[in-house]
This record gives sequence, structure tokens and C-alpha cells, in this order.
Amino acid sequence: MSPTEMAYRKTAIGGASGFGLLIALYDTLAGDLRRAAEAERSSNLESRTREVNHAFLVIGYLEDWVNRGSGGELADYLVRFYKSLRRKMMQAQVKRSPEILEEQMAGVLKIREVWQQIELRGSSDAAKAPAWSQAPSDPEVSPSGHARIASSWSA
Repeated sequence: MSPTEMAYRKTAIGGASGFGLLIALYDTLAGDLRRAAEAERSSNLESRTREVNHAFLVIGYLEDWVNRGSGGELADYLVRFYKSLRRKMMQAQVKRSPEILEEQMAGVLKIREVWQQIELRGSSDAAKAPAWSQAPSDPEVSPSGHARIASSWSA
């Protein structure tokens, strides 16, 4: 991340809501995956490893926000998504596949978009979360789809 990008992000999150911070983490994660894919394409293993390692760190922060146990289906979905994401990132490194990293970036951006829609509607609508039907439908994550995901959760 360039110094300009870092300064922009610090300014952007200064007064951010919980959803704003969550969205910023998803932005960071998507950027890490994009840069890792670019590094893989240029055979820059050091850069790819640095970006993937940072992405793993961000996933850890995101997992810390999930209210496990009492978070309902939404929390369960997110836990499975992060686990699948981590597994596929490792697979991308083993297979040297920028395409796998880009697929994961697309999934991260879809979830980011859902959080942004919820933020725009107001956080009180998060439990209803009809936008979760737009979340990535990965057969390994949730074979039944996401249209019925609704939950109380904490961020």
C-alpha cells in the first residue's frame, strides 16, 4: 500500500462507524488479494507472500468481530466464509494461481457491498439483511444459498 493510500485510509476511518470500519477492513482485504494476484502473475513470490500474509491478518480481525455462538446463521455463514477464504488462499499459493486469488477478491467485494448497503439503510436493518442473498454462494460454504440468512450479530 502506498503512503498516499495509507494516509487516505487513516483519514477515512477517523470518524467511521462500526460498519465503516468493517467496510475498510474488506477494502484492505480485497486490495491485499488483488496485489497478491498481480505479484503472482509477475512471479514476485516475496510480494505475493507479504500480501497474502497481510490478508490472513485482516481475516483474523474480521473473525474477531463475529459473535460466535449467539450470532445465528449470519455469524455461522461468516465463519464458514472466512475458513473457506483462508483455505483457498493457501490453495492459490500452492497452485501458483492468481485466478483463485481474484475469485476470492470478488467474493470479498460482494460481501463488502452487502455491508455497505446495510450501512446505508441503517444498522438496525442488519438483522433483516435481505441483501445477504447477494453474498457469494460458494457450495463449500453454504449449499442451500443465503436468502434466508438473518441474525442478531455484533460488530
